[in-house]
Amino acid sequence: MKSTNISRKRRLKNILFVCFTICTLLIIRVGIIQFVQGSELQSMAYKQQTLNRKINPKRGTIYDSTGKNILAVSASVETVSVTPSNIKKEDKEKVARAMSDIFGLEYETVLKKVSKNSSIETIVKKVEKEQTDKLREWMNENSIISGINIDEDTKRYYPYATLASNVIGFTGSDNQGLEGIESRYDDILKGTTGKILKVTDARGTDLGNEGEDYIEAIDGDDIVLSINMTVQSIAEKYLEQACIDNVCTDGGNILIANPKTGDILAMASYPNYDLNNPYKINKDDLEFVWDTLSSKDKSESLQQMWRNKAISDTYEPGSTFKLLTSSAALEEGITDTDNSGEFACTGSINIAGTRIKCWRYYRPHGSQSLRQALMNSCNPVFIGLRTKNWSRKIL
Repeated sequence: MKSTNISRKRRLKNILFVCFTICTLLIIRVGIIQFVQGSELQSMAYKQQTLNRKINPKRGTIYDSTGKNILAVSASVETVSVTPSNIKKEDKEKVARAMSDIFGLEYETVLKKVSKNSSIETIVKKVEKEQTDKLREWMNENSIISGINIDEDTKRYYPYATLASNVIGFTGSDNQGLEGIESRYDDILKGTTGKILKVTDARGTDLGNEGEDYIEAIDGDDIVLSINMTVQSIAEKYLEQACIDNVCTDGGNILIANPKTGDILAMASYPNYDLNNPYKINKDDLEFVWDTLSSKDKSESLQQMWRNKAISDTYEPGSTFKLLTSSAALEEGITDTDNSGEFACTGSINIAGTRIKCWRYYRPHGSQSLRQALMNSCNPVFIGLRTKNWSRKIL
């Protein structure tokens, strides 16, 4: 009898020890979850129980120097996405078929997105409201009220297509500036992204309008360029004509500035490209073999097309500097514009033992006035203008 009581006490002690150990372990585990893993688990729960859909702001408008002519503007479009967990299993194929028909997409691709085990999947971006209205109508007809999201978005348009294309640049699919002014002033133009924050249960099902928080997007600021649309259009017209007439295979550039302020009124490049379709190559011969090129060659060709040579390439001043030499000579009274026979070009001039040729050294210009020398871009004349006795130095 006595041994039986001892055995019972021992078993009771063992049971109490096991219970104490289990409770201690549970307390330690709770402490780890609460204090060590708390922040991480809270973040995971937040991501699991919320759906965050972005609302793109309108980029600021780009104007020419008059402040009236719009060179780049954003228009309202819409983006369609789905929350797969909110679409009934029996409706998934029907939803995928409807979207593929309305937006001209591959059915199998859409079905994969609709059937995924993810919080949100983008179906199509930047579509016109006429198309999304067809989707809304279909949703009403089929009594599908959840799982399909139609959100505000913006799309960039360039009213004059190729005008100042190498200056203005273009944007990407997420409205970020990729080239030109669009890239350089992206922080000013892009605005602040808004969002729709929706709280769901553990299975991803909407909790109703009470669990939705709408944060409005803030549109970007407008900018005004020094470029004048009329001057730019004229510069591009005559640059294209000159490049075609003179078979300039490397293209050309024209810069027109206000001499009093230094403002750039026009910065024309040829060939240019369509800002509304910036990935379409602008050379027929290159377009013909485009599909045979490697990814690297395609990328280099596009970068070459987009590059603004007026600011990215280096040039020697060359004959353009002769305008400054002429202006200085006239201002100092060294010569006049139309003194017939005042200069003589024999094809070259000797300076400090170095013979510098005229571009037409093989058939010298002969007797000229300053106006004629400027028209002929004659090197010996403008080198000779550096001395007072220039007429004696011309060879």
